[in-house]
Amino acid sequence: MIIKNFSATGFRNIEKCDVTFTPGLNLLHGKNAQGKTNALEGIYIFSRGKSFRAREDGELVGFGKEGFHIRIDYEDKTGEGSLEYSLFGKERQRKRNGYKLKGVSEMLGSFRSVLFYPDNLEIVKGGPEERRSFLNVAISQCYPSYLKCYSDYKKALENRNCLFKFLAKGLYVDKTEIDSWSYSMADYASYIYLMRAEYIKRLAPHAEKILSEISGGAEKIQLVYDSDIEEDIADREAVREEYFKLLLENRDRECAAGVSLFGPHRDDLKIKISGLDSRLYASQGQQRSVVLALKLAEGEVIREMTGEYPVYLFDDVLSELDQRRREYVLSALGDRQIIITSCESEEYERYGANIIEVSGGEYVSAHR
Repeated sequence: MIIKNFSATGFRNIEKCDVTFTPGLNLLHGKNAQGKTNALEGIYIFSRGKSFRAREDGELVGFGKEGFHIRIDYEDKTGEGSLEYSLFGKERQRKRNGYKLKGVSEMLGSFRSVLFYPDNLEIVKGGPEERRSFLNVAISQCYPSYLKCYSDYKKALENRNCLFKFLAKGLYVDKTEIDSWSYSMADYASYIYLMRAEYIKRLAPHAEKILSEISGGAEKIQLVYDSDIEEDIADREAVREEYFKLLLENRDRECAAGVSLFGPHRDDLKIKISGLDSRLYASQGQQRSVVLALKLAEGEVIREMTGEYPVYLFDDVLSELDQRRREYVLSALGDRQIIITSCESEEYERYGANIIEVSGGEYVSAHR
C-alpha cells in the first residue's frame, strides 16, 4: 500500500497544500513548527479515524478558518482509491472514492499506516493504559470491527460502574440489573480478549526477530498478555463464561470498591528484555529499540493479515536513534513506503529520499 497524494485546506497551519509522495523514502524537511507533523497527522486520521495529537477534531481547524478538508489518494493491491474528511462547524463529511460514508467505522480498514512518534516511548515506560492503547489501535488496523466492540464494552462498563456509584450513595439498586450489565461486559470482553491474545501471538515472533537484528543478537524480547483469563482458552463461549463467572463471584467486592475491578480495561502487555521488565530495567536506548521493534512488527502483522505492507509514518524519531538503529530502519524498510519528518536532510539524501521542503504550512518538492 502506498499513499500517492495528500491535500488539505484550512487544516492546522495549512492554508492549502497538494503534496505528492513517491514509493520508498519520503522526507518532510524543515525547521520546527513549520507544519511537517501536520501532514503526517492528516494522513494518519484516515487509518485510525482520529488525530494522534488532538483531543477534539475542532482543534484541527486552522486559526480564523471555518473548517477544514483533507484528502488522500492511495493505491493498494485492489487498485486506486481516495478518502476525504471535512469538518465545518458541526457538520462532518467522510467520503471513499467520492461516495459519502455514514461514519468513521465505514472509513477504517481502507487505508493502513503505522505511526512512530516520540510519545510512543510511553508504551514501554508508561502505565498499562499506554500498552492497551497500543494494542487497541494496532488490532483495529487488521480488524476494523474491533474498535466498535471495544466502544460497546466501555459503555457497558460505564453503566455497571454507575450502578456501583448509586450503591455508594445509599440508593437502591436491583442486583439483577448489575448482573445484566455483567453479562454484556462478559460478552464483549470475550471478543476483546481473544483478539488481543491472537494479535500478541502474531506480534511476538516479529518483534523478537527485529530486536535481535537491531541489537546484533544481544537482546531478546518477550511479550506476555497479562489478563484475568487463562491464555490457553480459545473458545469464545468459554471465555465469556469465565468472565461472567468472575464478575458474579466478585460482585460484592466490586460493590464495596465502587468500581469494576476485572475485565479487559485492566489488562496489560508485559514487555521483557532478556527476562527483565523493560519498564523497570531497560535503558533509554533499549526502550527506543523495543518501541521501534514493536512498531516495525506491527507493520509485519498487517502484511501477514492483509497481504501488503502499510505506509510507515515516522515523526521526528530517527534523530533520537543512534547511527546503527537509523541505518537499520532506512535499509530494512527499503521496499516499503516511508514518510519521515526531520530538521536534517543529508543522511536521507544518501538513501535517495524524495525530499519535500516544508515552511509555514507550504510543501515544495526539492528535486535534489
